[in-house]
Amino acid sequence: MLAILRDRAYRHLFAAQVIALVGTGLATVALGLLAYDIAGADAGSVLGTALAIKMVAYVVIAPAVGAVAGRLPRRALMVAADLTRAGVALFLPFVDQVWQVYVLVFLLQSASAAFTPTFQAVLPDVLPKERDYTQALSMSRLAYDLESLFSPALAAALLSVVTYNWLFTGTVLGFLGSAALVVSAVLPKPAAAPPARPGGAYARATAGTRLFLALPQLRALLALNLAVAAASAMVTVNSVVYVRDFLGLPTGAVPLALGAYGAGSMAVALLLPRVLDRVPDRTVMVRGALLLTVVFAGLGAVTAAGSGSWRLPALLLVWAAFGAACSMVLTPTGRLIRRSAPAEQRTAAFAAQFSLSHGCWLLTYPLAGWVGAEAGLQTAVGCLGGIALVSSLLAVRLWRVPAAALEHEHRNLHAGHPHLADATRVGAGWRHSHMAYGDALHAAHS
Repeated sequence: MLAILRDRAYRHLFAAQVIALVGTGLATVALGLLAYDIAGADAGSVLGTALAIKMVAYVVIAPAVGAVAGRLPRRALMVAADLTRAGVALFLPFVDQVWQVYVLVFLLQSASAAFTPTFQAVLPDVLPKERDYTQALSMSRLAYDLESLFSPALAAALLSVVTYNWLFTGTVLGFLGSAALVVSAVLPKPAAAPPARPGGAYARATAGTRLFLALPQLRALLALNLAVAAASAMVTVNSVVYVRDFLGLPTGAVPLALGAYGAGSMAVALLLPRVLDRVPDRTVMVRGALLLTVVFAGLGAVTAAGSGSWRLPALLLVWAAFGAACSMVLTPTGRLIRRSAPAEQRTAAFAAQFSLSHGCWLLTYPLAGWVGAEAGLQTAVGCLGGIALVSSLLAVRLWRVPAAALEHEHRNLHAGHPHLADATRVGAGWRHSHMAYGDALHAAHS
């Protein structure tokens, strides 16, 4: 997998992603301490609102960026987003009002909503070979998981010698380092210039969403996103409740639970490049979603147990299984979008995925917290597990594989197009048959 780091452009982009993630992780820790300084016992409420603002920024801003990103230099857009994030982080240590935190968090996450989909859309052009691109997706998954483990540890080490305000300095340096690495990367030109779209700004902003709704496998991806959001919300929101209240363990055991989730995700991310060489994306992603429902059932059994020393190992196993199943769905997502979206719509498609997936989290995060607090953990498990089950079954229904090769005709592809290698010229088009279809080339036949 590390062989793809020999590609200079990808190596610089990957390093930019890692450094920016570490900076974001330091900011997350520092924001929690800042919220406590400002709001005291209400810090949890402040952070919960800030998290909701983050998700709103992702849902609203990403499609708007997707509408214009195809017409802007991609390097300039990513660098501008990094510089914006660095500038916002520079101001965070000086705020003394809750509303100021909310405004700066919105600006920070809006810049992230511009950077991330553009970064994701650039990778297929940097790594045109599918095997290399698959390995890059696994590397990105590993980067996210390692950040969740490394950043809190780094923050703890820094807090032993400096005050938390200095963590924001680390955030600023991370984003500036990311910008410098993006500038140093030689990016290929987009595979195709985006054609002029009919309609106004709204039509351009919703182009990616309309592509998702037009293709069966992308409609299924929406359902898969919701299943993953149900599981990840359970882990993110209720890990501290399980560790402190359910198991009666000290706060220091919370990172252990979150680490188990990350370990499961990383293990699958390391294995998937070889698996995806032999197994279709649909098989891996759908089975991952269905596995989530099994894990929820296991969590229900652990939650129903009254006592026993076995409950901690069982919870860690369940959390690791959640991480593994989520990684089975999330890691191949970029491959699916790359195959489904025409090159000129790729940025809009990644922006739509970014927005719609975070829309799912915007639903499940407060649901996990509210149901768990008001009705108990067992009810929360049943509620979120039910969402995962229904979403998984819906994905299976939406993303069907043809039982036999279907003959069809293409009229909008030029004679040298790679997809027409086995096609026969018929009048004004080209005719052939195959089982795997449903991407943007075959939307009319879906």
